[in-house]
Formats: sequence, C-alpha cells, structure tokens
Amino acid sequence: MVRYVYDFAEGGRELAGLLGGKGANLAEMTRLGLPVPPGFTVTTEACRAYFGADSEPDGLAEEISGHLTALEKTAGRRLGQPDDPLLLSVRSGARFSMPGMMETILDIGLGDDSVLGLAKVSGNERFAWDSYRRLVQMFGSTVMGVDSGLFESALSDLKRVRGAADDLGLDATDLAGLVETYKALIRQESGEDFPQSPDEQLRRAVLAVFESWNGERARIYRRRERIADDLGTAVNVQTMVFGNLGADSGSGVAFTRDPATGRPGLYGDYLPNAQGEDVVAGIRNTVSLADLEELDPVSYAQLRGHMETLETHYRDLCDIEFTIERGRLWMLQTRVGKRTAEASFAIAAELVDEGLISPAEALGRVTGDGLARLMFPRFDTSAVGEALAHGLPASPGAAVGAAVFDSAEAVRRAAAGEQVVLVRQETTPDDLPGMLAAQAVLTSRGGKTSHAAVVARGMGTVCVCGAEEIVVDTTARRFAVGDTVVEEGTVVSVDGSEGAVYLGAAPLVDSAVMRYFETGERSAGLVGSVARTMEQADSAARLEVRANADTPADAARARRFGARGIGLCRTEHMFLGERRKLVEAMILARDESERKDALGALLPLQREDFIGILEAMDGLPVTIRLIDPPLHEFLPDRTDLAVRVAAAEARGERPDPHDTELLDAVDRMHEENPMLGLRGVRLGLVVPGLVAMQVRAIAEAVVARRRAGGSPEAEIMVPLVGAVEELRIERAEVERVLAEVSEETGVPVHCPVGTMIELPRAALTADRIAEEAEFFSFGTNDLTQTTWGFSRDDVEAAFFSAYLDKGIFATSPFETLDRDGVGRLVRIAVDEGRAARPDLKIGVCGEHGGDPESVHFFHEAGLDYVSCSPFRVPVARLEAGRAALSGTGSSDSR
Repeated sequence: MVRYVYDFAEGGRELAGLLGGKGANLAEMTRLGLPVPPGFTVTTEACRAYFGADSEPDGLAEEISGHLTALEKTAGRRLGQPDDPLLLSVRSGARFSMPGMMETILDIGLGDDSVLGLAKVSGNERFAWDSYRRLVQMFGSTVMGVDSGLFESALSDLKRVRGAADDLGLDATDLAGLVETYKALIRQESGEDFPQSPDEQLRRAVLAVFESWNGERARIYRRRERIADDLGTAVNVQTMVFGNLGADSGSGVAFTRDPATGRPGLYGDYLPNAQGEDVVAGIRNTVSLADLEELDPVSYAQLRGHMETLETHYRDLCDIEFTIERGRLWMLQTRVGKRTAEASFAIAAELVDEGLISPAEALGRVTGDGLARLMFPRFDTSAVGEALAHGLPASPGAAVGAAVFDSAEAVRRAAAGEQVVLVRQETTPDDLPGMLAAQAVLTSRGGKTSHAAVVARGMGTVCVCGAEEIVVDTTARRFAVGDTVVEEGTVVSVDGSEGAVYLGAAPLVDSAVMRYFETGERSAGLVGSVARTMEQADSAARLEVRANADTPADAARARRFGARGIGLCRTEHMFLGERRKLVEAMILARDESERKDALGALLPLQREDFIGILEAMDGLPVTIRLIDPPLHEFLPDRTDLAVRVAAAEARGERPDPHDTELLDAVDRMHEENPMLGLRGVRLGLVVPGLVAMQVRAIAEAVVARRRAGGSPEAEIMVPLVGAVEELRIERAEVERVLAEVSEETGVPVHCPVGTMIELPRAALTADRIAEEAEFFSFGTNDLTQTTWGFSRDDVEAAFFSAYLDKGIFATSPFETLDRDGVGRLVRIAVDEGRAARPDLKIGVCGEHGGDPESVHFFHEAGLDYVSCSPFRVPVARLEAGRAALSGTGSSDSR
C-alpha cells in the first residue's frame, strides 16, 4: 500500500523528492534536535495521485487523521477544541524551492467557539481575534476563491476609520468585527459559509495547496527556473507557534551569510509582535537581527547557535525562518539559500577555505549562467526609472548610446567617437558593420535565435529582440512606444539581461570579472574566487572548449578567454562589405574566364584572413567551414532593385544595366525556402571553382604560417552534407587542391576534412559518412530546425510564447538542446560514426555549445569538444568542468 504521510521525526533531507524541500529540511532539523514545532508532511506522491485521479487519493484522509491524532496526543490538545485549541499551519513544500509561488494557510482550527478559548488561555483577546481574522482571510482567498483584494480593502477601510497606521492600531473589538465582515464577504462571493469544522478546514486546506501547484504564478516560476511540471508539491502540517502574542514575541528571516555578497555573518529581518507572513509581506518596517540581540539576547544567542549548526551541517548558506513565542525560540524552516551570482562564487571559495567543502564541491555550487551575469556590465538599478519597452533578453549586458536606424549611420557616428544603439525592425547580414559599431542592438521583431540575437551574442554585444511595443520608422528615422517618440540621436539604455529599454543614459557598473578574462590579472575577492573556480573547472573537464570566430580579433579574444582552438570559422562573413562586389561578379559571370577572374580576386583576400586567424590560434586547431549560405544573400535586396529599375522606367529612362542584371540574377536564384535550397555542399558541387578557391586560400595560408615559423592546424569542414556521396566528391576536390599547393610550394599541407552534421539524414547515416569524414561537428542550429520543421527566423516570435505557456516546451529548443529528439540524433551519430571510425573527432559548433544545460548533454553523449562564441567560452569551460563531476557536491539553490 502506498504511504502518503510522514511524521517530521521519520524523514530527513535525503527524502527531498518525496517530502519536498521544506518537509525534508523540517525532518532534518528535528533529527538534529533543534526546536521545531511538531508536525507531519503529506508527500509529493499524494499530490501527483491527486492530479492523476482528479480527486483526493484513497486512504489519504485516514492517514492524515492518524497522524493528527498522534500530534494531538503529543500536544495534549485537540485540533480546534473550544477551551485550549491546537492550531495548525498548512504550507506548501516543493522539491525545489519556489518561494511565495504556492499557498499557505495559518491558524487552521479556529472558529467562533475556539477563538474564545484561545483568548482565554492566552490571556490576550486581541491576539486571538487577530489570528482568527488571518485564518478567515487566507482560507477565504486560497481555499474558497474569494478575491483577496476584497479582504485587503475591508482591512484598509477599517484602519482608515480608526485612524490606525498599521494592524497594531486595531483592538480586539475591531478585529472581531473584521472577522464578521470577512465571513460576510465569503458568503456573498462564494455562496457558502466559512467552515467551522476544524477537520474540514484541514482537509480543504491540504487540497488547496495541491491545487496551488498549478496556479499561474507557480507555473510561470517553474518555467523560468526550468522545474518540471510533474513533480508536484508536498504539504507540511505543523503545530502553530505565535509571534503575535506581544512584545516578547515575533517572527523573522535570517541568512547565515549575506545572500547578496556572500560575506560571512548573520543577516536578516525581525518583526516584533508579528506572524511570519508579516515579515515577507512588508506591512511593517522590520528591525535587523542586531536589534533582536538588544530586544531578546537569550533568543538571539540561541538563534546564532542554531544557525551555526545548520550551516556546518548543510555546508552551505542557509535561509532560516523562525518565530519567538513569549521568549521561546522555534525554528520553522531552513533551506539552502538563494543567492546572487557574486555570492555563489564567494561563498563556494570561502567554504573551501574553511574546510567545509572540497574544491570539486565548490565547482558544483556555481553555474555558467551565474558566471555570464558576472561578466557583463550592469545598470545601477537604483538610478533606472520605469522601462520604456520590453523585449526578449537576447544577449546579456547593459549598454547606452544614441539611437540610430541604419548600419551606415551607426558606423559614421561610431567612427566619430559616439556610442550608438542600432534600432531595426530586424537585422540582416548587411547590418553587420553597424552591429559591430554599435554598443547594443534593439529590434522590434525576432527571437533569441534571430540574426540579431545570434550575431550579437557572438560579438558580446548587448541585444534585445522582439520588443513588439516599439514601432520602428526607418524612413522618418525614429521609433515610437505609444505616445512617446524617440528621434534619431536620442540616448537610450538597453538591458540585454532583463530585456528592457530605458530613455536616457542609465549609469553602468563595470564587470571586474570580464577584466580578469580579458587581461588575466587576478585580485582578491570576487575575481579571485572566480579564478580559482575556473582553474578547478579546467582541471576537471573532459570536454575541450573551442570558439566560433571569423576574424583574427575574435580568435585572439577567444584564446584569452581560454578557448583551445576554433571550432567554427565561417568563411561567408569574409565576403561581406566591399568584397560583396567580387561575389556579385562571380555570380554574374557570363563565362568561365569571368568567373575565374572574380574568384582570383577573392583568393588573396581569403588567404590573408586565414593567415591572421591561424596566427592568432597558432598551435591550436582551426576548423574552417566552406561557404554555407545561399549565394543570393550576397546580392542586393530584390525590392530595392525592383524599385530602382521601375523608377527609372517610369521617368522614361533606361535602367542601370547593372541593376537590371542583378535583378535578373536575384529572380533566377529565388528560392521559396532558401535554407533548404542551394547552399552548403551543394554550392561546392554546382558552382565551378568556388571550393577550389577557398581550399587554396586555406592551404596557402598554412604554407605562409609555416614559413613564418608558426604551427598552423587548419581543418576543413564541409557543410550541409546529407549523403556520403556528396562528401566523397567534395573531399576529392579538397585533397586535389591541397596536393597541388603542396607540390607548388614544396611544403606538405595536410588538413583533416570533416563535415557538419546538421541534417537528420546525416545523423541517421553517420556510419557511412564517417568513412569519408575525419571529424564531425554538429551544427545544432540547423539540426534543430530541420528536425522540428521550424524556421528559426520566424517561429520564435510567431508561436513559441504560446508553446511555452501550454507546456509544450520547457524552454526554446534553439536555446537548450532538445534531448529527446535532436539529442537522440546526436547520440545515434556519435555511436554509429565511432563504430565506423573509432578515432573520429566529434564536436558541436551550434549555439548550444555555449548553453550550460546543453554542455552537460554533450559531455554525456561523448563529444570531444564544444564550440561557442568567444564571450561564452568561460561559461562553457565552467560547465564542462561541472559536467565532468556529474553533480558532485552540487547544492540545489533554485
């Protein structure tokens, strides 16, 4: 028979999955001998059974009744008895901490008769009626569905009539009248009376806490924190102790260290003559724990001792709730406390120094997401007013600049020394110069994997995408949010961590951690803690971390950030800007001679690019991907061309022949779905000389670096292979050119040849493709796109928010790898590829290579390396180390 209820004395923190975090910790404190009000826990299994059957599980009521009888026997009182009632609190307690997201009901057991008994036995009539009004208010809103605002309005009206500044200004008669007002509201709004039966109160309160698991705020919080929806919540039923019995009573919250900075010491708040929810709700100003030492030195000393016991026992920052009832201290709850990213690193390092945890455990106590937050500059939030608009936090950080509306203006102003924010409806490859010049990018369309987001993250540029409130008018050179119009040149502040946009210049706080990664200079405090943690991560990691870099500057930065090579060098980015004209010439070539001339002009430019990148990464592998996107992306926009041609004709003039020729080419190359069209390896197979030019540029760059005394390690990657025959033909061309350059120069050139696995067919035929590939690199952006049938440029803004709300996604599959679908293809390709070629090197170069959760998957799947944008390299290094430890010493502070 399934057991649904456990007494506090029966459990421990090892049962957190069953008892929930709060119940497990109450049991642990009971086991430690701390003063915990007795009680019992209804398990998460009972919650899951309740939702599975849509009714109270069989046997649950009997188990609760049995434990209640035992609790009554221990207390020497019965629940709700008229003369000296036992009262209970009913609180949620999920496996992972969800503070304030679910429901609590206090003072269960009070009624019209027992409130009189409580007044008599306590000798405090006001206290009794105050407790009763709290129960009716909480029960009415949480269990009976009455709008909580109605209760708050009634309370506010009464305080105004009585001239009371806060609740303490109301006497027993006032509170007794308020109870009757509340009961009338319940009758009016719900059609039933407030239940006087204490057993009914308890039963309905437990079920209401179950129901709160699926409340809106709980679901939103779980989605943000990536907590599974099927875990359910436990319910903790505990003997009430009262902090609202007078000046010698009170409630508080305490931390064993500062959760903001990690500094040791006691931190927290105390509120005399109050119950616990008063502290959290902020209805009165609290005092510090230092003030508690003055008010009640005995309780303070006991609290300090218990906090030291708990921190030593849990070996971590502890968050504690306590109540003092007429001079007697009770411990109501403890948990591993939530903290800032800064505090996470500081506390982990300090606990190592104090001998409480090992360096490996310290690594488990921090996260890549936390490190990323420490790397980017932040706004001084105390100086930031209300946000003008909100969008998706696409690339974290904080930046200030003048709003500009096209790439050329961004470049012009930046060259003049001005900081700018590039504002567009959405960006295209043509906007790259402006994005490079801008401090931040703001778009009214697009998602976290749109062009703007991906490129901005790669460059470490602040970016907010999909700010739908913003109406961008590029012609008038302004944007509007409602009645507010922002003209070009107006200074705005963009918070890429929160997805917010502000008018004016918000002050920035520099990141000392970023300076450490840029310069390698260590210091005490936070930077020293981060440096020690990174050293531990690097020593533990099995996965190597490379970078996606397309320029020598990016490559050099990636190396400073700890990259062990380049996993993706995109050659198409080298064709933008002034070189676009050479690509146009290649596309418009009328014969083989013209095509060779265009390619010949591109060759030395590509060679110099590769020389610079190989020099920056000397001695480390550089994986160079042959051209991937469709060629029409290098041609002008069709609409612009058509307008120019039509305008000339309307004036009776002959259109520019070059415009006409380009328009014909664009029309000829038009594809309904270009991402599934003529691109990748297909270009190399149908455009004569293109692959040969790129391979020759790579080979000649290798020769140049060797002659200069360098140790270049170039690798050539063929994109979008779906059939081994494609790779076999292209590889033959690659090896022909390599041999040709080796013979011409007298310098042997060998570059391993591999492929991107970015199509489901490639993953499913990996054993055959491995016969021709010396390495695999998963292009998980396209693999996700082609597996799901999503266009990543369109779907996020179109319906991802609805998918997240409906629970179809826990997070976007373009942010965190879909383990079940895309992940399975990855595992198949790894297993079958290595079965065919045991020495096959395998990595990943999609955006997932820098996502903390995805890095853990790639470690589990047996990849050799991950590759990500330079600014995400430290995050990937940290997570690679954490993945190797398989969670050793990690504490759940979610």
